[in-house]
Amino acid sequence: MKKKIFALLLTTMLTVSSLAGCGSSSSDGTKGANGTLKVGTNAAFPPFEYVGDDGNPDGFDIALINAIGEKLNMDVQVQDMEFESLCTSIGNKIDVAIAGMTITEERLNTVDFSDSYYEAVQAVLVPKGSTIATADDLKNLKIGAQLGTTGEFIASDIEGATVSAYNKAVDAVNDLNNGRLDCVIVDKNPAEVFGSQFSDKLDVIDGTAFDFEPEFYAIALPKGNTDLATKINDALKELKNDGTYDSLVKKYIEE
Repeated sequence: MKKKIFALLLTTMLTVSSLAGCGSSSSDGTKGANGTLKVGTNAAFPPFEYVGDDGNPDGFDIALINAIGEKLNMDVQVQDMEFESLCTSIGNKIDVAIAGMTITEERLNTVDFSDSYYEAVQAVLVPKGSTIATADDLKNLKIGAQLGTTGEFIASDIEGATVSAYNKAVDAVNDLNNGRLDCVIVDKNPAEVFGSQFSDKLDVIDGTAFDFEPEFYAIALPKGNTDLATKINDALKELKNDGTYDSLVKKYIEE
């Protein structure tokens, strides 16, 4: 696989010697103007992020970053952006990004990551009655995936596959429903959401059937900002210890 996932970073915070800026700085090193944390996301990845009934981003990741903001006594402002632009926007348009983003070798060239907050695996969406069941069955197929995601990286390594990348995973799912694709590779939780939405048309196959590796979501941070990383990691630990994290999992992921 071209983009090897760093499982060893599950609980390891990256440190580097030079500090890189991200937004404006206060005297204590907290990023963001007047205690504001500008957060980028891509609200098309349920249940982690999606557009809520009020028209604003909602989901597990949004609730988690808001809880982190409360711990840091910072006002969280969430911006909905294209997934592929999130990492490159850190340091100018946004301070951090949370979007079901997997720690990968390629992304580590641009950003640092918080401690991992969720372990995931890819899944494959197929039409009802499909005979796709193993990794060999994926060869030479027309495969859809969201642009810049692990699903696209995996699809690009499949022998003979024709890969179509979409800004939103749901657009790939729609093309699958319309017969333009043979399957879609997407993270398991969103796959289950799409599978339930189109239960009469689609089946979800767990990625373990295709030997997909586990991957780990984390918050993307400005390169070298160890102060912000420490604060976010400490807040994550507090949220796990006080039960907030588990309550958010039950509300958004296990409901």
